[in-house]
Amino acid sequence: MTLVSHTASAANSSTVSWVDEKVTFSSGSMTVYATFRHPKDETGLVPGVLLIAGSGPTDRNGNSSQIPGPVDTLKTLADWLSDDGVASLRYDKLGSGGTGLGPYAADPSSIGISVYEQESRSALQFLAKVKVINDRELGVFGHSEGALFALLLATGHAGAAPPIHALGLFEPLSQRYLDLLTDQVNAELKLQVHSGAITKTVEKTVEHDLSKAVTQLRTSGTVEANLPYGLASLLNPTNARFWAETDKFDPETLAGEVTNGTPVLLTCSNDDVLVTCGEVERVARGFASSSAHLDFVHLLGVDHVLKVDASLTGSNYAKNLPFSPQLKVALRAFVAKYL
Repeated sequence: MTLVSHTASAANSSTVSWVDEKVTFSSGSMTVYATFRHPKDETGLVPGVLLIAGSGPTDRNGNSSQIPGPVDTLKTLADWLSDDGVASLRYDKLGSGGTGLGPYAADPSSIGISVYEQESRSALQFLAKVKVINDRELGVFGHSEGALFALLLATGHAGAAPPIHALGLFEPLSQRYLDLLTDQVNAELKLQVHSGAITKTVEKTVEHDLSKAVTQLRTSGTVEANLPYGLASLLNPTNARFWAETDKFDPETLAGEVTNGTPVLLTCSNDDVLVTCGEVERVARGFASSSAHLDFVHLLGVDHVLKVDASLTGSNYAKNLPFSPQLKVALRAFVAKYL
């Protein structure tokens, strides 16, 4: 295992040297590759946070093979947490990094939501058992789609797991998945009509085809192959099972099922082009019904990957831009109070 030094100032202001330790754990028939950041020397028990990445082939650091260049959202969160005296575990989820597709490579169409639920549960179980971790101070922080799996863990839908003492949901998936997909496609269509790239007739045709495909997924769990107008890149028989199963969960409903009194750090940003503050308000309402201790932070000038970027383009994720100092301050206050 490789150890990489990282010097940080912990929450108690003492200087502590932290290391990134490459680890693996089993999840069902898979071997999951991960990074465990912890104090280099014996310092007593410390809180631990599981970090869960967003959608697509996004790895333990928050980087994706679909984005040319490092994004490092989760790596940055791990940096900030160790600055505040909190250990963390981040992992390459199925389809990314060292984990890859594993036993599912021969049949990706068999991948449903349970695989990702099991990964997150196994990761939290691994973290809770590490000698240096105080298992009475465990947090689960999810970014984007990762927030859905954080909620599934916290509400027991992912199966029995160690008790979670704090949740962090950063720019979270905030409505049923196929509703979000529909909103995003329709918004893109409107932009293309406005720019003259497509006609209103084409817009209506694509909206109809997408609506039909969503209905089929929700009723039968299947979707036609080779959907026109680029829809096949989003919905196809290979990913139909995953879409159909994840779409059954509404994050607002899940938020209402979280154990009463659970501390939650929730964020949205006025410049996030994928998830709007209006959508995240739905999740906040859910937490209100569960009497969670909610810190709802409205970020300003921050894109979906938590970088300072007010361009509203969604095209600067891999650029060397600073991450939100507003979020860093909010995160420090949250972990100091609840972890």
